[in-house]
Amino acid sequence: MYNDHFKILTCEYCKKGRRKSELQKGIHRMLCLYHHFFLLQHIHRFLNETWISRYHMELSPDLLTFLWSVIASIFSLGGLCGALIGGSMAIRLGRKGALLMNNIIAVLAAILMGISFPTGLFELLIVGRFLIGINSGIGICVQPLYIGEVAPKHLRGGMAMGSSIFLTGGILTGQIIGLRELLGGEMYWPLLLSSSSFPAFAQLLFLPWFPESPRYLLIDRGDELSCAKALKRFHGSLQYQREMEDIQQECFALDGEKPRKPWQLFTDRGVRWQLITVIVMTMGQQLSGINAIYFYATYIFEQAGISAEKIPYVTLGTGACECLTALTCGLLIDYVGRRYLIIGGYLLMIFWSIVLTFSLTYQELYSWVPYVSMTSIFAFILSFGLGPGGITNTLTAELFIQSSRPAAYMIGGTISWISFFTIGMLFPFIVKGLKQYCFLVFLLECSLVAAFIFLVIPETKNKSFLEIKKEFHKQYKSVAVISNNLTSNSIIEHMLMLY
Repeated sequence: MYNDHFKILTCEYCKKGRRKSELQKGIHRMLCLYHHFFLLQHIHRFLNETWISRYHMELSPDLLTFLWSVIASIFSLGGLCGALIGGSMAIRLGRKGALLMNNIIAVLAAILMGISFPTGLFELLIVGRFLIGINSGIGICVQPLYIGEVAPKHLRGGMAMGSSIFLTGGILTGQIIGLRELLGGEMYWPLLLSSSSFPAFAQLLFLPWFPESPRYLLIDRGDELSCAKALKRFHGSLQYQREMEDIQQECFALDGEKPRKPWQLFTDRGVRWQLITVIVMTMGQQLSGINAIYFYATYIFEQAGISAEKIPYVTLGTGACECLTALTCGLLIDYVGRRYLIIGGYLLMIFWSIVLTFSLTYQELYSWVPYVSMTSIFAFILSFGLGPGGITNTLTAELFIQSSRPAAYMIGGTISWISFFTIGMLFPFIVKGLKQYCFLVFLLECSLVAAFIFLVIPETKNKSFLEIKKEFHKQYKSVAVISNNLTSNSIIEHMLMLY
């Protein structure tokens, strides 16, 4: 009993260092997603004043919009670049080394954004946003990769949920400190953008005291002695042997196979369906309609009678909802299982999409309808956090063995950032064309992803990576048999009709 308690405390304490990167990513994702009301005003004023001091003329509205769009969207471009190099860094520098290097990037980005205002150089703000995007892209690959590898299998789901918990915590923190009374004031917004340096410094201070991933040490480096030392620190000297045997079995199954490149996964039939699963889940997470929810939130709050000045305070509730569901999902994932939570989350999102479509259609007909819309907004966010928002990254770590896992995270991260950028570009046109009926598009997408997960993905809780690989192939074969039977029956029926 004591050893189990010590193991949990050790793993949780070790997680704290990795979680810092999720906190800083959450803060900047908040700025990218929501275009914070007060921050938008301050940056517009900064751009205008800088332009006048340089060229003695006012900035045109079109150019102002363009510069703000660059500042907001360059974060996504940096995230894409970070996702493309994150897996390679994890292989060359190790999981811990990649995380430490990533924090140096975060500190540099924070410095550039912080000095952009006093120096009058908005170009530094753009470069800083790009670098913090790279930091986020690397972090979303390496951080869950590390946690997934160090966690014991009966705690792996809850520990992997640390990424989502601290990402949503970062969003909520960004919303809180971005209020006008705190760092959202005109004189303090550079400090708001530089606040990501605090978790980065904390990780640089504490992370070197923790061991490297034992799986990386044995399978990738072939260092059995260092692997045993790391396992003893994570699991205790009496309990580490079972984890050591599990890693040795995976090492034996790999038979000296080197870490694979992303393009090699696309040509390997043995991981084809795992790869398709990661792509479908990642795209489903980004295209599920969560961005539409935040887009409509301001309008719905206004219709409910909330003044424009008070809306930033009400949106704290949306951030709190995400954080609450991430915590709940972290507590449930190792008991309920991954499949039930993610499928249940998508089904709830389908239901609330239908309710929201009807409530937005009749928004002005009855006085109580805006409150139904508000309820639907919060319920949709809760459903997203309970399912696809938290479990997608966890499953990415579990569906692949050691040699393929970094490449899988690179592919998943790239798809995530491309989808995030695409929905940001296309969503205004979707809303303009379909208005409130845009949620029917997201309803269809959620239905297709839920059906795919139900048919293809096996339950992964309390299973080793090799057991999950065998279960996945078994599940795929059963789906293939059903598909072949349906195809054969349709051919027979067609021949009978012709006869």
